[in-house]
Amino acid sequence: MAKIAFILLCHKDPKSVIDQANRLTAVGDYMAIHFDKSASRENYDKIRAALAGNPNVTFSKKRVSCGWGEWSLVKASLLAVEAAVDAFEDATHFYMLSGDCMAIKTAEYAHAFLDAKDVDYIESFDFFESDWIKTGMKEERLIYRHYFNERTQKKLFYWSYHLQQKLGISRDVPADIQVMIGSQWWCLRRTTVEKIIEFKRARKDVMRFFSTTWIPDETFFQTLVPHLIPKQEIETRTLTFLMFSDYGMPVTFYDDQYDLLLSQDFLFARKVSPEAKTLKARLGELYSETGVTFQISNEGVKLFRFLTGRGRDGRRFAPRFWEAEATLGRDRELMIVVCKKWHVAKRLVAKIKQETNLPVIEYLFNEVNTRLPDLGGIQTTLEKRTRHRRALMRMLFDYYETDRLLICLDPSAFELMQDFANDRATTRILEIECEFTDDYLLGHASRVGLAGDHTPEDTIRRLLPTIRHDVSFEHERLRDADFNRYSRIRQNVPVEENAPPLATFLTVNAETAKVIAAADYLFVD
Repeated sequence: MAKIAFILLCHKDPKSVIDQANRLTAVGDYMAIHFDKSASRENYDKIRAALAGNPNVTFSKKRVSCGWGEWSLVKASLLAVEAAVDAFEDATHFYMLSGDCMAIKTAEYAHAFLDAKDVDYIESFDFFESDWIKTGMKEERLIYRHYFNERTQKKLFYWSYHLQQKLGISRDVPADIQVMIGSQWWCLRRTTVEKIIEFKRARKDVMRFFSTTWIPDETFFQTLVPHLIPKQEIETRTLTFLMFSDYGMPVTFYDDQYDLLLSQDFLFARKVSPEAKTLKARLGELYSETGVTFQISNEGVKLFRFLTGRGRDGRRFAPRFWEAEATLGRDRELMIVVCKKWHVAKRLVAKIKQETNLPVIEYLFNEVNTRLPDLGGIQTTLEKRTRHRRALMRMLFDYYETDRLLICLDPSAFELMQDFANDRATTRILEIECEFTDDYLLGHASRVGLAGDHTPEDTIRRLLPTIRHDVSFEHERLRDADFNRYSRIRQNVPVEENAPPLATFLTVNAETAKVIAAADYLFVD
């Protein structure tokens, strides 16, 4: 059975460190601690004294002063790993933790999880080809030597960097190494850790290279594991649940997120707020419990994005510089059917096409599988379609050899509607107002990944009003925009009431509009 040696890097809060060590070792697992040398000696002595009688805890033989982005973090990790390998001969897995991490599964569950697959768990993506690095330096992290800390010695850091650039002093990556990148929170098997330690002793050239790279804790282990271990024995993921805000800051968890954390497909979570006393107490008790069943729904990231986006989505519109002078064409007419229930809109536009022979394209900016002609690649992804929306629409007008085109949009695509409404072309918008039951909204939450089959009832109960408000907000925003040539049809009103706005939207006669409004099963879910 799996036995875990936790690798804990910490620099503060001795009580939390002591509590964490005692909790995780109480069920037979181990811990190796590296306490930052630049932190309080008094706190370090307090931790050593409190854990002196715990045979499942060891400390790194040396301590180093750690700084963000420095080699010192990797050096501290290696010191703690080597201490754990020496002290705990029966440890099967080595799991990197910080003082802000807490278990969100039981030891029983974690051991069974690790026993189920003989693999290493570590994020490992190609450094140059992947988009793991979103902004800032990329290859400069590697090809230049970084001797100073970017946060505490900013002037020296950039002076050294720009001097190397100016003098053309760069270097190559070691020839046999493919640099990879990923999260520093990994779980590795004993055999893998032993190979890394052996590699460290044998390949001084690689160690020198990484020791002067920038942020090596995101590249060192992530590079060495796939270099030393067959691909089929690596799961490219972390077992620690963590999220980042729009600004690149770690998301902090609080007392009301206990059920959310337990339902994620991870063993630990980072970061738990120091103020979340109740959450810390409940999670602290969890690791040693037995017989606990976990319902994994794994909706955490999407749920966070949804909730934190409220009040901001759709309010950041600005024309793209490459679209500023582009137009769909002054004599062209774009008709947009807007509806949250996609199946309702698709039934309506199918009937419109049947009665008017208008070219119709369904949710091309919302649904990747929408059928589109080959337009040279611009149509291949939702990102490309949205980024080059006017160019795409011009090509579609040309492809269908028409000056009138009808598309469907989700109400959330407000920026697109604004953009098209501001074009020289004539833009008509038809909103389909539907009714939403709780069952439908729950189904919608499942379809977009906000909830799953095993999402706790309490989470669903709190989520539904937010989703309902969000749907209402999207429709109110649409009406408040006061678009020219805006029309609306509604569920549960007579066909005679929906026909006139349809006639206005399509510029067809009353009889044709009435036939379209009477489409069979239009609003049936």
